Amino acid sequence: MMTRGKTIRAWSAGLAGMATLLAAGTPASGAQAPAQPGKAPESILPVPQASPAPLPAPAPAPVPAPAASPVPAAPGAPVVAPPAAPVLDPVMNWTLADAQALLGVITAVDEDGLIPADYQPDALRAAIAAGAGAALDAQASRSFTWLVEDMRDGRTRMDSRHQWFVVDPDVDLNPTAQVMTQALASHDIAGAIAALAPTHPDYRALKAALAATPKAEKAARNLIRVNLDRWRWLPRDMGKYYLLTNLPEFQLRLTVDNSIIRSYRTVIGKPGKTQTPNLAEQVEAVVFNPTWTVPQSIVKGEGLGARLLANPASAARQGYKVTKAKDGTITVVQQPGDNNSLGRMKIDMPNEHAIYLHDTPSKSLFNTPVRAYSHGCVRTERAVELGMTMAILGAGITPQQAANISLSGKYTRVLMTKTFPVYLTYFTMATDISGKLGKFADVYGRDVPVLASFAAPRAAWDGKRKSSEAVVKLDNPL
Repeated sequence: MMTRGKTIRAWSAGLAGMATLLAAGTPASGAQAPAQPGKAPESILPVPQASPAPLPAPAPAPVPAPAASPVPAAPGAPVVAPPAAPVLDPVMNWTLADAQALLGVITAVDEDGLIPADYQPDALRAAIAAGAGAALDAQASRSFTWLVEDMRDGRTRMDSRHQWFVVDPDVDLNPTAQVMTQALASHDIAGAIAALAPTHPDYRALKAALAATPKAEKAARNLIRVNLDRWRWLPRDMGKYYLLTNLPEFQLRLTVDNSIIRSYRTVIGKPGKTQTPNLAEQVEAVVFNPTWTVPQSIVKGEGLGARLLANPASAARQGYKVTKAKDGTITVVQQPGDNNSLGRMKIDMPNEHAIYLHDTPSKSLFNTPVRAYSHGCVRTERAVELGMTMAILGAGITPQQAANISLSGKYTRVLMTKTFPVYLTYFTMATDISGKLGKFADVYGRDVPVLASFAAPRAAWDGKRKSSEAVVKLDNPL
């Protein structure tokens, strides 16, 4: 305990300076340890800017009149409901100059890893040659819509994004019709498209790598393309403070203004049924000295409950509290301590997969190069330091309070008073924690379907916002 206490006090001293810099304007002195319940967390996510005064919108192109109503069926015939009206893409009036500008954007979109042919440049060129009118309006609107969808949301459709449970809000913040209206009113077609691109520095780094990769190196260029697209699957602006885990890199970053403040090695789920899914969640609380309620798949399925009941000394030695209900159900709860399977810290980020970030007593695994050993949760190196930092930044407590809570040995749940996003991402080409662009092994094989989608013709956007794969609860930290 003395060694651990000295380490935590050293961390708290270092964190004090960082907290002053990062939480400028947020007083920490006098803050109470666990945040008071009942008060909504202060949001630190980007707030959508108020819409500017509307510019004169171009008149919508004529829409064909609906077909005449069908003749009523004969008496006694079954009533057939009419088919649902299709969802129409926006069609607006385009000038020749704006259409030419759009054609220029399409021919250069390979710079962003997209494929110019997807947006029908030949058809647009022919419509421009035919002059202004309904045909130009329809083609230019179609090409623009498809380009907006792919730049804003990603070209890869959801069925090819394995274990991708992130819901990107960008389509809500920048709906296609609004983007088109503003682009045509301002006559800045290129600017409207560029404004949809991700803001993270990695996106720019990947674009530079693509520009430097010869056209003949198709495999290398395709790898860059799929990782550029993955950035478009995420929120364009990820917030001021956030945690980002790149699963294939086995690293977690504490990030402020898109710059890494601290990085931590991670252990992720084993390939197969317990692989870690891709998520974007919010930290609800940091738990110091957590307990762990052992899932019934282990208590009953692996016979742990019966073994512990038969050997109370072994249960006590491992820190387990075992109870048996009248109906025979055995409950096993591991108490706080250095041997707890969650270690000394757990970050609560409520989600349907029961995934969270936590400490571990098996710290030697952080020294192995390929760290895919868990049942899905993300084990985190120097987790107590991370938890203290989160409590300081996200709950406003002081470094000393954080150290005291950690050293108390008692279960303590520190509620966040600011929203704090956590992104579990999957990049096989990205900048590492030193800032160098590199490749990472496709540990879960998730590149394969994305590469296949890029090799196939562009699929129409189907409206899916989240993976339809079955949700597997992965609440076993062992």
